[in-house]
Parts: sequence; structure tokens; C-alpha cells
Amino acid sequence: MIGRLNHVAIAVPDLKAAADTYRGALGAKVSEPQAEPDHGVTVVFIELPNTKIELLEPLGENSPIAAFLEKNPSGGMHHVCYEVDDILAARDKLKAEGARVLGDGEPKIGAHGKPVLFLHPKDFSGTLTELEQA
Repeated sequence: MIGRLNHVAIAVPDLKAAADTYRGALGAKVSEPQAEPDHGVTVVFIELPNTKIELLEPLGENSPIAAFLEKNPSGGMHHVCYEVDDILAARDKLKAEGARVLGDGEPKIGAHGKPVLFLHPKDFSGTLTELEQA
């Protein structure tokens, strides 16, 4: 079921400063900022040969990233994202095995324009896990 690692997401308090660090210090190719109001974040992607790093900062008062940054003011790893061929089949299999799907359990469109779901970190070794349909 699980496919390739799509990205590792890092929550940051200042998206521009973080993107500048990756671009300048590491010579990374950094995408333009992209607002994702349905998810309460603004993101940029760092393109690597084998995956991506997603930098995200809060967007709006109800952003789930704001609470994360209150606990981790300097930022930190927020989630990992794996690709799956069929997100609904993956969701149903995981739920049948006792995993908790966050939100209403229905996929939302993510930053790549594809359906995504998030899984409860307590079910995956303390790591918030995102699934994205490949």
C-alpha cells in the first residue's frame, strides 16, 4: 500500500527566512510560496533529487501550525507524507486496522492538487502522517 516518500514537512515561524536559508546556505531550489487556506498554512517546497521538503507557516487564526509553533517556537518536523495509489482504499484498510484518520475522514485537496488525509500520530510512532494519492 505505502508508496514513495513524497515529502517531509517542517513547520517554521518565518517562511521567507527559512526558504532563504535553504536557498542560500544549501543552494536548494525553492518554490514560490503557496497559500493553502483549507489547511491553514502557506507552503514552499524544497526540491531534492529523490523527494521534497515542505516548509510551512501558519495562515489564519485557526491554523493547526500555530499551536505546533507555540510548543516549538523555533519550528521543527511536523509530518511525513507517503504516496498511495488509492487513498480511499488506503483509508478504509487503515481504519479497519484501528488507525485514526483525522478530521472528517474524507480526503481534502493538498498543496500538490491531489487528495490527502492525515493519520493520528499516536497510531504511527508519534509521527503525524499524511497520505497523498499518487
